[in-house]
Amino acid sequence: MLHEKKIVVVLPAYNAQATLEQTYREIPIGGTNAIVDEVILVDDASRDNTVEEAHRLGIHHVIRHEQNKGYGGNQKTCYSKALEIGADIVIMLHPDYQYTPKLIPSMAYLIANDVYPVVLGSRILGKGALRGGMPMYKYIANRLLTLTQNLLIGQKLSEYHTGYRAFSREALEAIDFMRNSDDFVFDNQMLSQLVYAGFDIAEVTCPTKYFEEASSINFRRSVTYGFGVLGVSVRHWLQRTGLAKFALYEPPVNHI
Repeated sequence: MLHEKKIVVVLPAYNAQATLEQTYREIPIGGTNAIVDEVILVDDASRDNTVEEAHRLGIHHVIRHEQNKGYGGNQKTCYSKALEIGADIVIMLHPDYQYTPKLIPSMAYLIANDVYPVVLGSRILGKGALRGGMPMYKYIANRLLTLTQNLLIGQKLSEYHTGYRAFSREALEAIDFMRNSDDFVFDNQMLSQLVYAGFDIAEVTCPTKYFEEASSINFRRSVTYGFGVLGVSVRHWLQRTGLAKFALYEPPVNHI
């Protein structure tokens, strides 16, 4: 907890048994430097023993989808549960150890001190992406997509595709993330909604690791994702210029 604000880390998991312990052990939840109050793991019908491993580690809330709902569908459960248990700050971290949990305090402090309501861990600031093993085609695609998105959305972010994000409760409650896709484009829809709702977004430099156990989508799904991202950006531009209206940007009724 920071400044009386409850901090909840959510872990959208799929076949994360091999990396879950390493990720969880670095979350500042125990000891003198603890700031995280609770951890939620949502398992999206994994084929391994992710749920059993989560229980062994003593994770507070473990939710299992009996059928795979997709990356976006997993996050919907994560955020809904976090709001339900009273989170003031929600930090989404992939449990595949691609992103270091050691940045949680820095990201949480920016929100707890009312500096920014949304914070992203950026792999592109600095030289962390390529040094960490990001494939060159993904790096180039990331840069080209981000350039296009910044032009259409009217922002200056270094990337829109990181899986390391922190949100204030106010930010999550202001957007209808339940309308978003259940697939990977969910992340971009969420950022588009937040920008349109007027929330400022901060970025912190984040090292990343690409290795066999780290989750990653293949080339075909990457292409599908890329076109989906462009679609979100075009719709955002049409919405903000008043040329069209989309339900994605309507305020939510109730997440819980």
